[in-house]
Amino acid sequence: MADPYSTLGVSRSASEKDIKSAYRKLAKELHPDRNKDNPEAADRFGKVTQAYDLLSDKDKRAQFDRGEIDAEGNPTNPFGQGGFGGGGFGGARPGRDYQGFGGAEDLDLGDLFEGLFGRGNGRSGRAAGMGGMGGQQGFRRPPPPPPQKGADIRYKLAVPFVDAATRAKQRITLADGKTIDLSLPEGVEDGTTMRLKGKGQKGPGGNGDGIVVIDIQPHPFFYREGDDVRVELPITLDEAVNGAKVKVPTVDGPVMLSIGAGSSSGKVLRMKGKGFSKKGGARGDQLVTLEIQLPEDVSDLAAKLEGWSDEGNPREHMGL
Repeated sequence: MADPYSTLGVSRSASEKDIKSAYRKLAKELHPDRNKDNPEAADRFGKVTQAYDLLSDKDKRAQFDRGEIDAEGNPTNPFGQGGFGGGGFGGARPGRDYQGFGGAEDLDLGDLFEGLFGRGNGRSGRAAGMGGMGGQQGFRRPPPPPPQKGADIRYKLAVPFVDAATRAKQRITLADGKTIDLSLPEGVEDGTTMRLKGKGQKGPGGNGDGIVVIDIQPHPFFYREGDDVRVELPITLDEAVNGAKVKVPTVDGPVMLSIGAGSSSGKVLRMKGKGFSKKGGARGDQLVTLEIQLPEDVSDLAAKLEGWSDEGNPREHMGL
């Protein structure tokens, strides 16, 4: 794989902000949704994402800069050089594939020590010379590490506010061009992550995973407060004074709401089970704040109120 800095088009001294900015620009340009007839763009999108995954991780970036791992996150030299982490026991000779202790796979160490020390007291030269080290078996090469899985691929999924509240299924296009429908989890929030097993980059040890980050979009008049949905509902003076049944928007669609006679601006009405889902399956509520709106032309209203005045003091609680 190419150098991740080159893949993102940044220098090795690039800041985290520069790396993130370069990734966002390339991801937007190469995303499969915008390049359905260009398979090369999908391939580049995967490589750009893998490069960003490595460089956005401080530890992995430092390991790569030191040459300890390659661009795919694999160790560059998992066993060191030679049988004992650097040259072995006397090093290897050109032209021979030595393993462990200076070529122990085709040299009987017992015979070697017998030649140096001879046999004594009925014990073999191997036992006498090795002093209980277990002979050739003590220098077996360690088993190779398990094959490395492919890199994870991160996706940012924009979810409409109403869809997030009602947990409507969301369609997402993966780096390989395939689309899947996702079921949002209970208690979904802005920034919630979902893991898609085996939907990442290919690797010798299997595919990595897809990591989906939920980005809940703002709404023109709904807003979230914990698990509740809030909305400010305009009503007329007549509806506030005399009471009325009015249509109210909810994330599940419009419903009728009863407003009591004599309702003031700022009064909050609660609609059960019309909010976001909670972990466990229950839902929050919708809180409706009433806002009395006077007509633009109040001349008729003023004429009807002529000679009448409200003797109450709504600011009394403020000490005024």
